[in-house]
Amino acid sequence: MNMKIGTLASHTGLSIQAIRYYEQQELVPTPGRSSGNYRIYDETSVKHLVFIKHCRNLGLSLEEIKALLRVRTKPDETCSEINHIIDHHVAVVDRRLTELQELRQQLGALRTKCGENQAAKDCGILRELFEITSP
Repeated sequence: MNMKIGTLASHTGLSIQAIRYYEQQELVPTPGRSSGNYRIYDETSVKHLVFIKHCRNLGLSLEEIKALLRVRTKPDETCSEINHIIDHHVAVVDRRLTELQELRQQLGALRTKCGENQAAKDCGILRELFEITSP
């Protein structure tokens, strides 16, 4: 089944801009052209873009996705590089979770500085924030 970019966007749930961006980043093979010079995509393009979308939903970077795609073209090699990419990404997620937990604690502590609605000039949160940022 051959399709134009709008149909491809509908099949993948990606925007036309995202598809073009992935093409520019060389994540998607360059599609063929119709006699009217329209890009023509096929079912392989759909599968390829759904793979990229799934990877992006997992928070993988474009470089990580490129590496996975490179390994995919070598089906007889071991998957150690794939494991390394995912292990590295898990470590990044763990670091972000720690940072977010610290942020949550800081915001919780900040929230205790102002217990009720009052005039902004008396707000403990604003006072605390200005004290933190003052030189």
